[in-house]
Amino acid sequence: MQRQGSFGETRRKTWVDRFGIWLSARRIKASVNGITGKRIADFGCGYHAEIGRSFLDSAGRLVLVDIALAADLKARPNVTAIEGRLPSALREIAGGSLNIIICNSVLEHLWTPLDTLGEIHRLLAPAGQCLLNVPSWRGKWFLEFSAYRLGLSPPEEMDDHKTYYDPKDLWPLLVKANFKPANIRCFKHKFGLNTFAICTKDSLGERGDA
Repeated sequence: MQRQGSFGETRRKTWVDRFGIWLSARRIKASVNGITGKRIADFGCGYHAEIGRSFLDSAGRLVLVDIALAADLKARPNVTAIEGRLPSALREIAGGSLNIIICNSVLEHLWTPLDTLGEIHRLLAPAGQCLLNVPSWRGKWFLEFSAYRLGLSPPEEMDDHKTYYDPKDLWPLLVKANFKPANIRCFKHKFGLNTFAICTKDSLGERGDA
């Protein structure tokens, strides 16, 4: 079954959720090569787009994509709000039009993550960056314990996970999506509970979009 809503749309976030978002946002902001005036996208951003929202005042254009988005975000003049599912919702965005793409805790929910990664590569401008965060296999235990035993994470989110990613799992997908190995940094973070990747599109173009 396909999920029916965006993360945070109908359920309040716990302190575990908020702490995880804060850690991701901290890593993302530390990894970006400047944001002022850039065209930034947050794919699978969640209903309230906490991470993407933090760029509202600095981005030249902010593209937010998820199944449903909060009304106040859709009303902002510098926001392009796209409500739909990945990867099909991305096809209406022009290729090479984005400087920075954020995809935080999204790939693990997708049956065909390579299709979305291929779209990300297509959408990045030359020298653009993609910042990816996914739970690792060690993180699987923590997330499921938090959700099923402690009730501190939404169990419906864990039940929607299709897989988990260590660097050895994520790196080959990034290469298949046409990012050059020299332009990929892939490593564990959040105490080893997550895998993070920084992918830069070659300034001269690459081997063709997936």
